[in-house]
Amino acid sequence: MTARSGGGSKGSGKSRPSGRNLAVRVRTARRRKASSTRWLQRQLNDPYVVAAKKDGYRSRAAYKLLQLDEKFGLLKKGQVVIDLGAAPGGWTQVLLSALGPRATILAVDVNEMDAVAGCQTLVGDVTDLATEAAIRDALGGPADLVLSDMAPPATGHRATDHLRIIALAEAALDLARSVLGPGGGFVAKVWQGGSEGSLLADLKRDFTHVRHAKPEASRAGSAEMYVVATGYRGRGEDEETPKEDGEG
Repeated sequence: MTARSGGGSKGSGKSRPSGRNLAVRVRTARRRKASSTRWLQRQLNDPYVVAAKKDGYRSRAAYKLLQLDEKFGLLKKGQVVIDLGAAPGGWTQVLLSALGPRATILAVDVNEMDAVAGCQTLVGDVTDLATEAAIRDALGGPADLVLSDMAPPATGHRATDHLRIIALAEAALDLARSVLGPGGGFVAKVWQGGSEGSLLADLKRDFTHVRHAKPEASRAGSAEMYVVATGYRGRGEDEETPKEDGEG
């Protein structure tokens, strides 16, 4: 498995949409399910979807990272960053714009992703040890930040979906432990529920600051939130009681 690079575009860096959007109504077509009509109407009336097209982002998710950075100051020039669950590339575009030409950005996804100029891309499953090895080889050194926007395909069963996304976040944390340098950061998407306690306990053991937040760009009805951990202690260092930062 090898890393690749290619071409793409950058967004403007604005963290919130601007301007007034007129509501768009979508009629139910004969061959379209009602649920599909509702999804289409939501997309057409989502200000972040509209803004993403205007600003040149591949997805509305770009604004989630912009807002997390605005709140926590995650992104710095010249960083080495791994973008897990990168496709279609919205977060990668934000990283390219924020980190500058001296940064190293590795975008990883289980699916093929259109190349983005200025970064490496790698197709692989982060739960596979071969992917972890390929990531380390591609970096050639420690990372400053590991970002995970990974989410499993929804089954419709809330408890099952929650357990599956927590498993992905834990896999991302395992990777982060193997590649982060001391002082590094980690961000992962989770869904609110009753099983993230063990993940948070691990984060508080390994990082000096652990917080969580729901960006404004996350849909109001969505259960998603992000855990944000900074100040990685490094492997083999003595454990200590972390500073408790609370929510958001």
